[in-house]
Amino acid sequence: MNVLLWLAYKGTNYAGFQVQPNAPTVCSTLQDAMQAVLGCRPDVKGCSRTDAGVHARRFALNFHYDGKVPLRQLPLAFNAHLPPDIRVLEALSVPEDFHARYAAHAKTYAYRIRSGAVDDPFDSDFTYRVAAPLDLAAMQRAAAGFVGTHDFLALCASGSSVAARGDTVRTVSACTVTAADGVYTLTVTADGYLYNMVRILAGTVLQAGRGKLDPAAVPTILQSRDRSRAGPTLPACGLCLLRVDYD
Repeated sequence: MNVLLWLAYKGTNYAGFQVQPNAPTVCSTLQDAMQAVLGCRPDVKGCSRTDAGVHARRFALNFHYDGKVPLRQLPLAFNAHLPPDIRVLEALSVPEDFHARYAAHAKTYAYRIRSGAVDDPFDSDFTYRVAAPLDLAAMQRAAAGFVGTHDFLALCASGSSVAARGDTVRTVSACTVTAADGVYTLTVTADGYLYNMVRILAGTVLQAGRGKLDPAAVPTILQSRDRSRAGPTLPACGLCLLRVDYD
């Protein structure tokens, strides 16, 4: 059967999800656990290639399974062989043609920024800290400028094979900023993302919050298709995949 696994993981100790030849990754670590339980190493299809250091609350992947362990017991069986920073949350039977990446019609990411002179040791692995005070209203106005269907080449890191093919139009259905206890959370929902797109978007919104960018300039930045016009690429630690939406 085709099985959908939902994962949660802290990405600090991993070089992203996708298998890398000389670095620990979430996928290779999961496949080690799968081999210990199933006696084989299934081919895994992930919903996204999260970068090194990026976290996930609800990450989807699928694989084909013909073992004898009941589905409801697979999460506990896998988790017994996984480190504590990776957890299988749920295992579900899905249609044979389901693909975790291609069947997704939206993904939601959050980027957390702490404003203050001192890190919080209890969440420093999950936030990017800036010492400067931030203007929440300006950040919210800048974030709103990204909503809609646009060419996001200006928010794409160099070296993207997708950008090289000219496939840089995406639809952002929601982009908001909230603040609580000194932490500003940018939340973005889109039908797809370019390489480092959310981290560059967060850097652009941060520049607006620091008074270094006029929020009204966002449409012009997008129209320019010029990476140098957008903000910096913020560190991976503040980024987390919150959910993946399927029909």
